[in-house]
Amino acid sequence: MPWPENSLPRNRSLREPTLHGGVQCLPPRRIRILGVPLDLGQSRRGVDMGPSAVRVAGLQARLETLGHHVTDGGNVAVHLPENRDVGEERAKYVHEIAETCAKAAEMVLEALAEGVTPVILGGDHSLATGTVSGVAEFYRRQQKKIGLVWLDAHSDMNTPESSPTGNVHGMPLAALLGLGPAPLSELFGWSPKVAPEHTALVGVRDIDATEKENILRAGIAGVYTMRDIDERGMRAVMEEALQVAGEGSAGYHVSLDMDWIDPEDAPGVGTPVRGGATYREAHLAMEILADRGRLLSFEVVEINPVIDERNRTAELAVELVCSAFGKKIL
Repeated sequence: MPWPENSLPRNRSLREPTLHGGVQCLPPRRIRILGVPLDLGQSRRGVDMGPSAVRVAGLQARLETLGHHVTDGGNVAVHLPENRDVGEERAKYVHEIAETCAKAAEMVLEALAEGVTPVILGGDHSLATGTVSGVAEFYRRQQKKIGLVWLDAHSDMNTPESSPTGNVHGMPLAALLGLGPAPLSELFGWSPKVAPEHTALVGVRDIDATEKENILRAGIAGVYTMRDIDERGMRAVMEEALQVAGEGSAGYHVSLDMDWIDPEDAPGVGTPVRGGATYREAHLAMEILADRGRLLSFEVVEINPVIDERNRTAELAVELVCSAFGKKIL
């Protein structure tokens, strides 16, 4: 569970880090790894193997080295596209995706109820509708709201009406903000799961024209493009994004699409786009996230081992998760 904000001094010199094997980290957590090998949300196959790739890259052992107590909760059961009809052309496999998201939401909800921090491995980004819904439901029962930090090359703000492809992995943020499609927006019977004033979209650089209208219509409080990062620097952008997501909320869920990072460093992703965050910018973002200590849950998605190079992208994902959970350079 997150640490109280007022118990975490912002000045690094005031912190009291612990050491495990010579590696500095923040206070230990109980963490549960959950896999969602979903690839119904996009047309390119392979991201269903992402959870396995990250596990092979040693995520559990690396987190344990930081002093965290880590268990692996296994994978959510998913449907295969070979066994299903595409259904609605404007929202392909939406009912099957919603079914998987409902299972993922329950697993996340169960972990939080046990005082465990969920770390979810994807799978395409449509799974975030389930994971975020689970976190939102847990805190709603306590009369609290959550924040959301969305790290992605794409805004994922399409709806069935605006999507040029009908691929649902381009719709999860819109669904979480209540714009639909209904099978995803209405998980647990209520919507929206996050308020636009608690939502930060960081590092976008590939947005459909119709998505721009949806972003404006939704009223997202923090939208930071790669130009903002270029001009202002990652530190300023991340600190502002975390302020947006954290103010008035119980803390935030972080959704990391690996295509947020430049394909030079993360080649094995579902939808690569040039001009993303560099290796060090990505680590800095995660380190700032760890410093704030208000992380409720974390997910990393869209790793495609089929087009990766010797599991580089999964290995980088493991490094970034570790940075988000307290690994420091010194």
